[in-house]
Amino acid sequence: MPIAERLSTDAYADHVNPHWVKLLGLLEMNVSYERCVGTELFTADGRRILDFLSGYCVHNTGHNHPAIVAALKDELDKSGPVMLQSNVPELAGELAERLVKLAGGGLSKVFFASSGSEGVETAIKFARAYTGRVGLLSCDRAFHGLSCGALSLMNGDYWRKGFGPLLPETATVPFGDLASLEQELATQRYAAFFIEPIQGEGGIRVPPAGYLKGAQDLCRRYGSLLVADEVQTAMFRTGPFLASHHFGITPDMVVLAKALSGGLVPVSAVLMSDAIHGSVFSSFKRSIVHASTFSENTLSMRAGLATLDVLEGEKLGERATQQGMELQQRLDDVLAGYEMVKAVRGKGLLLGIEFTAPQSIMLRAPFEAFAKIHPAMFGQILVMNLFRDGGILTQICGNDFMVLKAAPPLITTSSQITEFVSAVRNVVELAHHPGAFWSQALGMARRAISS
Repeated sequence: MPIAERLSTDAYADHVNPHWVKLLGLLEMNVSYERCVGTELFTADGRRILDFLSGYCVHNTGHNHPAIVAALKDELDKSGPVMLQSNVPELAGELAERLVKLAGGGLSKVFFASSGSEGVETAIKFARAYTGRVGLLSCDRAFHGLSCGALSLMNGDYWRKGFGPLLPETATVPFGDLASLEQELATQRYAAFFIEPIQGEGGIRVPPAGYLKGAQDLCRRYGSLLVADEVQTAMFRTGPFLASHHFGITPDMVVLAKALSGGLVPVSAVLMSDAIHGSVFSSFKRSIVHASTFSENTLSMRAGLATLDVLEGEKLGERATQQGMELQQRLDDVLAGYEMVKAVRGKGLLLGIEFTAPQSIMLRAPFEAFAKIHPAMFGQILVMNLFRDGGILTQICGNDFMVLKAAPPLITTSSQITEFVSAVRNVVELAHHPGAFWSQALGMARRAISS
């Protein structure tokens, strides 16, 4: 590593997060990126990496899309108001109008914030204000964010340990289980049921047919709001503007973030009905009762408008559908017959490759040994090999370490799909033979223990 780059990494380790630096070093992914364009990332040492993670579904339009960059430069050159907070930001109105039109379903008002977590916190407050209830319901293996309110909607010790007590009167139900959902909703304790239409960190889980429609009906029957967390799934990632549109539901609130600004400026949005909005902003006196410092700032709004221009103008929703079908079919074809590959699932360009424990004796022993060291060991060796040997950036799911993500920018090409599929096939083939793959896992385990 060059001296300047090493010094920069040392400063990060000293003053930000030393363990993140160690983890990236352990995975041999601690590289310096000089330029990121479209689906390609170029490192300081001359490597070219193909991005099939998209910053966890941030870069739907690709990295540094020239039209979005130009729009931001133009806005900066105007030297206009960016964060006065004492005027009517007209761009916020324009962006809100476009978002509710694309979302449909009676969603007519928008609250802007800076992150998905902040959007979820907003939805919690508005749901409680509208219903007069306190309880919050969500699904097992969900991921809604890492602020305390959002954490309250997630089960599992990893994300929650050490941060309690969290919000009271919260519960989770199995994803896809209508009977369990009705049992909880029938208590009429819950202000809202929060759900990802397709679970991202939970393993790219697509709900069973009829589940979301049934969930919507139950919410209406028992007086709870249906909140769709579309932080990863919206902005044409799965084909339509919202993943909810696949399933014919009309949520009471929708949380957007990540890809809303082309990956260039932090921004999120919560879409809702007039009635829900009015339960919080109910009078002149309460016109600022809920606010966010960076909400509606000019750069975020301009980035959002430019991003929608690109997504719609380049028909990236249609492209996500077409390229997603090609990617899923080709993965199915090349991975068929491998005992550790269980399924390829998802919609559009939000796909997951699910792995399972091997049955053959020669693979079962090392797999079980490394699973005891850490349940993510197998998945991280896949990620490391893809990055180091295949020039592919991706990651396993945060709440299911046996699912590898395939979520490239929506501008990905057939040739790039070929490159990804070939790299995945190579590493899966390697994992199905004793030798290099498993010895690398042993080496990584030793380094982790000694670090």
